[in-house]
Amino acid sequence: MASREVVETRVLGVARVLWLAFVLVACVLPLFYMLLLSVRPLQAVLQDPLGLPSLGELNLAAYRRVVASPDDGGYGLLSFFGNSLLVALGSVVATVLLSVLGAYAATRLRFPGKNVVNVSFFAVYMFPGIVMAIPLFVLFSRLGLRGELPALIVIYLASTVPVSVYMLRNYFRSIPQGLEDAAMVDGCNRAQVIVRIVLPLAMPAIAATSLYVFMIAWNEYLFALLFLLERRDNWTVSLGLAQLDDISVSATVLMAGSVLLTLPVVALFFAAERLLVEGLTAGAEKG
Repeated sequence: MASREVVETRVLGVARVLWLAFVLVACVLPLFYMLLLSVRPLQAVLQDPLGLPSLGELNLAAYRRVVASPDDGGYGLLSFFGNSLLVALGSVVATVLLSVLGAYAATRLRFPGKNVVNVSFFAVYMFPGIVMAIPLFVLFSRLGLRGELPALIVIYLASTVPVSVYMLRNYFRSIPQGLEDAAMVDGCNRAQVIVRIVLPLAMPAIAATSLYVFMIAWNEYLFALLFLLERRDNWTVSLGLAQLDDISVSATVLMAGSVLLTLPVVALFFAAERLLVEGLTAGAEKG
C-alpha cells in the first residue's frame, strides 16, 4: 500500500501537469485562432468560423491590405511600424541608461534621504497613467511638442524609469561589491567600474528590463491617442490597429493587424529567453 506522501506526490504531479496544460491551451489557443483567421478568406470564415482551413484556402490578402498605403486601398500599418519602432527603441535606450545609473546610485552610493528615494521610485509607478494625462497634455501643447514622437518618448520615460530602477536595483544588490572594490584598487574610477564590471554582470537584468520597456512603448495606446491623433503620419502601430476596430473592417483584416502587432514582442522574447530567465530570477536571492 502506497504511503500518504507517495499518494500526495502523485496527485500533485498529475494536478501540475493538468494545470500547465490548461494554461498552455488558454494562452496558445487564442493566438492560434487569430493566426488562422488572418490567413482565411472572409467568405470561408463567415460560412464556418471555427473550421480549419485547407491548404488551398490559405492566402495573405488580409496582410497585404493591412500594410498597403491608403492610396492603394489599404490601411498603411507598415508606416506606423516605423514610428512605433523609433519610439520603442528610443524609450529602451533612454530608460536603460537612466535606470542603470539610478539603480547603481541607489544601491552603492551613500547620500541623505537614500531610503526615501528608493521608496519613491516604486511609489511613482503606483500612480495610474490617466492622472498624468491632462497635465502632460497641457504642458506639451504649450511647448509645441504635441504630435511629435520625441514627446511620446519623454512621456514613456516618466512611467518606465521608476519601475526599471526598482527592477535593476534588486539585481545590482546580488553583485558582490568586492569585485568593484578590486577594480577600483586596480585603478578604475566609478564610471569604468560600471562599464567594465557592473554592466556585463547585469546584462540578464538589463535584457529583462529592456523587453519590459519595449512592450510598454510598443503596445501603449492612451498617450499615443492623446498626443498623436492629429498627426496621422506620426501614428504608432497601436493607433493604426485601432482604426481597424470598425464594423466596415473584416475580421480577417483585423486579425492580420493583430498578428503583426504581436510578432515583434514574441520574437524578442524568444530571442532573449535565456537572458530573461536569468534576469528575472538571479536578483531574487538578495535585496
